[in-house]
Amino acid sequence: MNLFAEIREGFGISWNAIRANKMRSVLTTLGIVIGIVTVTLMGTAIEGLNSSFLKSISALGADVFYVQRSSWMHSSETDWLKEQKRRRITIADAEALAGQLTLAGAVAPTVDNGGTLKYKTRSASSVWILGTTEEYLFTSGVGVAQGRFMSSVDAAGGRPVCVIGTEVATNLFRNESPIGARIKIEDQSFEVIGVLEKQGSFLGMFSLDNRVVIPLKQFTTTIWSNPDIGIEVKARALVQLDEAREELRQVMRRVRRIAPNEPDDFSINQQDQFVQMFNRVAGTIAIIGLFITGLSLFVGGIGIMNIMFVSVAERTREIGIRKAIGAKRRTILLQFLTEAACICMLGGLIGLGIAWPLTLIIQRFLPATMSLTVVGIALLVSLVTGVVSGFLPAWRAARMNPVDALRSE
Repeated sequence: MNLFAEIREGFGISWNAIRANKMRSVLTTLGIVIGIVTVTLMGTAIEGLNSSFLKSISALGADVFYVQRSSWMHSSETDWLKEQKRRRITIADAEALAGQLTLAGAVAPTVDNGGTLKYKTRSASSVWILGTTEEYLFTSGVGVAQGRFMSSVDAAGGRPVCVIGTEVATNLFRNESPIGARIKIEDQSFEVIGVLEKQGSFLGMFSLDNRVVIPLKQFTTTIWSNPDIGIEVKARALVQLDEAREELRQVMRRVRRIAPNEPDDFSINQQDQFVQMFNRVAGTIAIIGLFITGLSLFVGGIGIMNIMFVSVAERTREIGIRKAIGAKRRTILLQFLTEAACICMLGGLIGLGIAWPLTLIIQRFLPATMSLTVVGIALLVSLVTGVVSGFLPAWRAARMNPVDALRSE
C-alpha cells in the first residue's frame, strides 16, 4: 500500500472514530478552540493596526525630512527639556537652507496653530491652521480636489487666500461651493481658492481634513508674529536619501553657524522613527499574545495527547489485528497522527467560526482584518498542534507487539 493510500485510509478510520465518540471529541477540542480564537483575534488585530498605521504614516512621506527644534522621539524627559532650550528655527533659516541645498526637490517652511473659522452664521472650531508656501504641495504630497493650491505669487505677496480641508468644507459650506467664498480666520477675511483631497486621520489622533492652509506671511501677520517654524525638505530621489539627509544636516549647521565641536541645535525627523516605535510596540504585543496563545494550545495539546493515549488503549486489539494481517508501523503511526490532526483541525475550524463574528464586532472600535493569511496560519497552527500532541500516542501504537496486542481484552 503506497503512502497516499495509507493517508486516505487513515482519514477514513479517524473520521469514523471521531463520529463514534462525538462528545469526547468535542470536549477534547475545547483547548484548541480557545487557542485558535486567541491566535486569530491577535493576528487580525495586529494586521489591522499595522495596515491602519502604515496608511496614516504614509502622509509623512518616506522621502521627506522634517527639520524641527526637537526630535519626535525622546529617550528621557531630560533630553526633551534640553531640546526645548534650543534656538528657534526662523524663516530666514528656511530661506537660506532652500538656497543652498542641491539634493532637495522642495523645501517648505511650516508653522501651525489651532483656531476657529467662521462663514456667515456657521463656524468650525479646533481647526488646524497651517502657514506655509507653495512648496508644501510637493513636500506633503497632498492633492487638490477643487480649485487650486496657492501659487508662488500668493505666497510671496502674502495674499489673504486659503485652501481648506474636506471636513472644514463640509462643516462651513454644506451644499454650497466654497470656491471664491470668504471666510474669517482669527477675524481676518480670507478667500477660499481650493479644497484639499480627503486624507483621513493621523494615527487616529487628529483629522488631517480639519485644516486650513494659508500663506506663511499671512500667518505671521495675522496669527503669530514670531513663530517657531519647522522645515519640510523633500529629497530629489529615494536612492539619494542618506546623502540628502547628510547634506541637509551640514547646510543647516552652516546656516545656523554651529561650530565644528558643538552638537546640532536642531533635529531631523523622518517617517522611519514612527515605524521603528510602532514595530517595538507591535513586537511586545505579539510576544504577549503568543504567550497567551501558546499557553492555551499547550493545555489543549495535553488534552489531545491524553485522549489519544486512551484511544490507543481502547483499540489495542484492533492494532494487533491490523499488524497481524500485514499493517506496517508507518501505517499505524499515520492512522493515529491523522486522527489527532483531524481533531485539532476540527477545533481550528470551530475557533475560526467563533473568531469571525468577534472580528466584525472589534472592527467597530479598532482596525481589525481577518485575511486569508491569518486564516491559513490558524489552520496551520491547529495541524501542527495535532501532529505534535498525537505523536507519542501514535508512536506507542506503532511500536506495539502484535502478539501482546491480540491478547489484550
